[in-house]
This record gives sequence, structure tokens and C-alpha cells, in this order.
Amino acid sequence: MCSDTNKASNFIHRIVQKDLEKGVYDDRVHTRFPPEPNGYLHIGSAYAINISHSTAQKFNGKFNLRFDDTNPTKEDVEYVESIKEDMQWMGFDWEDRLYYGSDYFDDIYECALKLIKKGKAYVCDLSPEEMREYRGTLTEPGKNSPYRNRSIEENFSLFEGMKNGEYEEGSRVLRAKIDMNSPNMNMRDPVIYRIQFAEHYRTGDKWYIYPMYDFAHPLQDAKEGITHSLCSAEFIDHRPLYEWVLNELEIKSPPKQREFGRMNLRGVITSKRYLRQMVEEGYVDGWDDPRMPTLRGLRRRGYTPEAIKNFLDEIGVSKSESVVDKAMLEHSLRQDLKAKSLCVMATLDPLKVVITNYPEGEVEWLDVRNNRENPEMGTRKVPFSRTIYIEKDDFMEEPPKKYRRLSPCVEVRLMHAYFIKCEEVVKDEKTGEVLELHCTYDPRTKSGTGFKERKPKGTIHWVSADYSIKAEARLYEDLILEEEDDDKKNWKDRLNHNSMKILENCHVEPYVEECGKEDKLQFIRQGYFCLDNKYSSDDRFVFNRIEPLKSSWKKRK
Repeated sequence: MCSDTNKASNFIHRIVQKDLEKGVYDDRVHTRFPPEPNGYLHIGSAYAINISHSTAQKFNGKFNLRFDDTNPTKEDVEYVESIKEDMQWMGFDWEDRLYYGSDYFDDIYECALKLIKKGKAYVCDLSPEEMREYRGTLTEPGKNSPYRNRSIEENFSLFEGMKNGEYEEGSRVLRAKIDMNSPNMNMRDPVIYRIQFAEHYRTGDKWYIYPMYDFAHPLQDAKEGITHSLCSAEFIDHRPLYEWVLNELEIKSPPKQREFGRMNLRGVITSKRYLRQMVEEGYVDGWDDPRMPTLRGLRRRGYTPEAIKNFLDEIGVSKSESVVDKAMLEHSLRQDLKAKSLCVMATLDPLKVVITNYPEGEVEWLDVRNNRENPEMGTRKVPFSRTIYIEKDDFMEEPPKKYRRLSPCVEVRLMHAYFIKCEEVVKDEKTGEVLELHCTYDPRTKSGTGFKERKPKGTIHWVSADYSIKAEARLYEDLILEEEDDDKKNWKDRLNHNSMKILENCHVEPYVEECGKEDKLQFIRQGYFCLDNKYSSDDRFVFNRIEPLKSSWKKRK
């Protein structure tokens, strides 16, 4: 039973806690996540997984990963492997409890035979169009199929013929015999088996019939000893069918289906259909594109499992569908990275600066802290030389009054180094573009010496031109422009064609050569960055900006 320290923190936990107190499952809690292997996991998937996984953890229970692979025309081993990898990255551990719905095909078939034997299932020859017509509407009852009263013997024979591949696809189905007058459309004699001449990625061509999800789902849960089958609220109308199947087959200690509201991020599309369209039609660079809401995309973008989990825990679990501002996820990321990321200097739009009174050929290696908020991260050496790069927008030839960066005859501090003053501006004779600056430095002002004779206008970052690493930076914005109606169907009209900006002439401290592929960096004053694991190599550095340092999100009125 749940102890005081494990108090229920949401309505799902309260349901589980009540069951434990009543001894419904003999102090047992067992949950599962049943993904269809027909796409990649996304942030909404993580929300659903977290609910089932954290519930099992909270009550010292068990958690299964089970692939719902009952539709061979849409499934692929590629998706199986990607789902397993993404869940492991997130820390959603299923230990040795990995299952496949296809493992139970023989058992599910036997269950269908039991229903036929009880007179609770029949083979129907109505075409899909006729079946829709007979089904009725939300305001009108359905009509019984003319094949509803076939004998048990005839149904056995026809179902065996379906299993043996004797009939064409779509010509016959097996339906549960429930109630064509039910106000719940799912209970109007639903299809529980259909003919499909499709090779299954695990069972090959063994089967010509495959169970429908609503029939297979409760049986798979029961087979694995699941106690609480947690799913999104779209399945709430399917719960009576879930319970009907378990009841008719006399399953002991049947699992309970309980629903929670789906979580949506404002302005973010998570529909598999639309995400697949984006990939297949070339709007993005694959399922792992850093602009995609897939876990694969978030990982490549530089998001951490801890940031995503903290976000999921923060928003809680709702009974109804909710829309959460993406800024909450971004804030969670910044909170996670600020004390663990290596702070380095980088110029994304560099401007050359020559310090004319600094000795030619000389280099100083300055001691710099890796993270001001976390002394345990230690220090590194940063090279300083006669020629450096600064950001172009850190210089202005005719600045406004309160400008606090570099300008002619004005002194600023180079972060971790010296004060410099701009003495000369070198321009392109034709365009007037500023090409480089000639500055002087004051050797007395080295950072850390306690020089207090005067204060500079401001502090700017820089990198050594001779020792820096040339790199490419990719800056991302939302892929879909947000609108008030937030209609997912018109996403092409709201596509942000400026969602990725590529900067090819960036310069970064040489220390980045020592960083690992999963390391997160804070480019000082620029944002959080990471190496792009798809396009970076030993001699090519491509950085993705994970997020700016501060949110640019404005509250909707």
C-alpha cells in the first residue's frame, strides 16, 4: 500500500491508491506503454509514457513496453528500434519486460473462437460502405446485419476460411455481437478481425487475418497481468468495449482502463500523419530535424531528458485535454542547463579586431571558469592574441547615447582579458562596410589584477583569430507560426520559412574540440548550443542553438 511519503499527486495516483487500499490487485501495480510501431515518439508520447512509468515507480510496481503491432501495413522494425532507443534515452526503463502484440496472435485467435462458440461473434459479409450504412448515426440506431444470426458452426467454418486466406481482402470480417441500438457507436457490433494479405515484420506470412486494436488491447493487457491500463481520453468511449471483451472471456482480476487528457504544446503539431507529411514532402530534414517535436528531434536540438521530465512533472496530469505554452518547456531546459553547461565564447557574426600595441606572435593562455554558477566544473585555458574577433553588433560607429559596447575612441573590457580602445575603423572603399578595427589595449587592466583606476563602457566577448575553431551555427525558430485558432489542418499555410538560419562563418574557442557529442555549451550572450550529431565530424563543427538565453515568448493577450 502507498505510504504517507508516496501520497497521491494526481487523479491517476488516487485511483491506484484506492485500488491498493481495497486490495483489488493484492498490492500489485503494473502499467504499460503500447506504442504502434508506425512512427517516432514525440513530446506528447513522452507525456503518456511518463504517466504510466512514473505511476509504476511511485507504487513500486512494474512497467511493460509492448508494441501494438496488429496492423502490418503500417509497421516497420525501424520504428520499433527508434522507440526503444528514445525511451532508453529518456530513462523510461522497462527492464526485461519487452513484449509485442504479435506474440499473442495465437491466443487472441483462440479468444475469437471462444466468442463464436458463445454466440458472441459472427462473420459478416457486408461491404465497408454497407456496414457504415447499417451502423446508424449518433442520433439514429443501427440495423442488424443480415449475417448476424449465422449458426455457430457456419461462423466457425467461415472464420477458419478467413484464417486460411480463402477469401478476398475486405470481403468478410469477424464482428462482436453486442447491441446495434447502443448509444455508444463502439458497441454496435464492432469489427474484431479483418482479412489482410500483408506480411508482418515479425510473423511473416503466417497470418491472413489480424485482430483490431480494440479487441487485442484488453487481451494483451490481461495476458501480461496489467492492473491499470492508462491511455488518453480519446479512448474513453472505447472503455465499455474493453470491459465487454474481458467480461465475455471471463478474465479473472481484469485490468482497468483509465483515461487522462492529452497534452498539446501551443503551436506545435504532434499528429503522426502531419509529421510524416512534413518528412516525406521535404519540409524538414527527417524525423530528427531539430525543429520537430519528436524525441529524436529534441535530442538532436540539444534538449536533455532531465529538462523534458521536469517539464512533464511540472504540468501534472489532467482529466481533460490541455494546451501548454511551449515557453514552459523552454524554461525547464534553461533551468536544467544553466548549472551544467560549459560557458564558452563564440562569435557568430565576426568582426576582425587588430590590437596594434600587442606583441606580434605572442599568445597568453588565460584561466577562465567553465561555469560561474558551478565552481565544480573547474577552469580552462583561453588563448588571447594580437588579432581577435568580436561580434559585429558589438561595434557601432555612431552609437546612441546609452550604447555600452565598442565605438570609436571608447574603451570596453574584453571578457576575461583587457580593456581595449578603438582607434581606427577600416572600411570597404566601395560599400562603406566595416571590415576591421584597429584598437589598443592597456596591459595594466588584465582581468583579475584588481585594476580600478577607471571603468570601461561595457564588457564584450571575443575569440582569438589565430586559435579559434571555425564553425557553422544553426539558429532555430518555431516551425509553425502560431495563430489564434491553432487549426492543425492548415499547417502548410502557417509554415515558417525562416525557421532555420545557417551562419557559416562563426568562430569558437578551441576548447570545444575537447567536448563530447552530448555536451551542452552556453555561448556567452548567444544562447545554449550543442554539436549537431548528424552533420558534425572530426573536421567540421556544426552547432545547433538549443534555445536563446532568455525567452522571446510574449504572453498572448
